[in-house]
Amino acid sequence: MSEINQKDPVNARARAVEQSLTQRRCFKEKLFHRFTKAIVDYQLVEPNDKIAVCISGGKDSMLMAKLFQELKRHNKFPFELVFMVMDPGYNSKNRQQIESNAELLDVPITVFESDIFNSVHNVEKSPCYLCARMRRGHLYKKAQVLGCNKIALGHHYDDVIETTLMSMLWGGQIQTMMPKLHSTNFKGMQLIRPMYYIREADVIAWRDYNRLTFLRCACRFTEALEGESGDRESASKRKETKQLIEQLKKTNPSVEANIFNSMHNVALDAVIAYKTKGEKHHFLDTYKEASMLPNDPMILLSYINTKLRDEYPSLDALCDDLQADRAEIEQKLSAVDYTYNAELNRFV
Repeated sequence: MSEINQKDPVNARARAVEQSLTQRRCFKEKLFHRFTKAIVDYQLVEPNDKIAVCISGGKDSMLMAKLFQELKRHNKFPFELVFMVMDPGYNSKNRQQIESNAELLDVPITVFESDIFNSVHNVEKSPCYLCARMRRGHLYKKAQVLGCNKIALGHHYDDVIETTLMSMLWGGQIQTMMPKLHSTNFKGMQLIRPMYYIREADVIAWRDYNRLTFLRCACRFTEALEGESGDRESASKRKETKQLIEQLKKTNPSVEANIFNSMHNVALDAVIAYKTKGEKHHFLDTYKEASMLPNDPMILLSYINTKLRDEYPSLDALCDDLQADRAEIEQKLSAVDYTYNAELNRFV
C-alpha cells in the first residue's frame, strides 16, 4: 500500500474506517451510539469546550480519536478538539507506529515529549501507579498550554468494572472510575471518559474488522520484566480480576452489568461508613437521631419544622447557607409542601 499523506483530503483507508463506525450497524450501535450516550448521560462535552483527546497509541485511544472526529461532524454546538500524544520515552519503533497509525487514520496529532520512563524505571514499588500519575500531570499541563479545558482518556466499560472490583478486593474500599473529574492540581481542568459504556470486546472487533495494528503496551518497564521472566501480565492484579469476572460469568451472565450498576445504586443508609470531600461519615453519627424520628406524618412535619427553625431562624439564613437564590429556595420549599400535603391526604 502506498504511503498516505495525513494532509491529503482523499484518504481511502481512513474513510473506510470511519464508514465502519457509521454504516456498519453493529459498530454504530455498540461504539458510536454508546459513545454519544455516555457524553449525554454524564454531560461530558459542553458548548465551547476545547478537548485534548489523549492518544497513547493503543486501540482504545485511537478509536476514541475517530469517534470524536465523527461526533465533530454532527456536533449540535461548538467545541474544539486537539489530538495529543505524549512520548514518555518510547523506543523508536513504538513512536513510529503511533505516528504511522495517526497518518493512516487521518488523525492530526500534536506530539510532545517527557522523560517519565526514565524517572520511574528504577522505582521498585508501584512503578505503574507512579507512571500513570506522572502521565496525567504532563497531559493536564500540556493541554492547558494548548488552551484546552478538558482531557479525554480512553478508559472503557471493562476498565470501570475491573477497577471497581479491584478497589474492594485489593484496596479495601468501594470506589469506581468516574466518568468525569475536576483536576485537583490544574485549576479549571477536567478529565472525561467518553468510552464509559463501550465494551472492550467491541473495540477489538472494530480493530480486527479494519485490520488495524496498535501498540499493546509500550512501557519499557513491562518489556524488561517480560524479558526476564516471561508473561508477567498474568500475575498482575488487573489480569487476575479479568479472570475472576470471566469465571463468575459462567454461573452469572449478568455479573458485569451488576458490578457496573452497583456504582449507580449505592444505598448510603446501608453503608457502615463513607468519605466525601476528605471527611469520613459513620452510620453511628446519626443513628440515635434517626431512631427518634416519629412515624406520624403530622408529628414528623412539626419535628422537621422545629429543626429547620433551630438551624435557620429565617429564610434568608437558609438561602445564605445554601448559597442559593431566595426565589429558587422558595420554589423548592413550595414543591416540598405540595408533595407533603399530597402524602398527608393518604392518611386523613
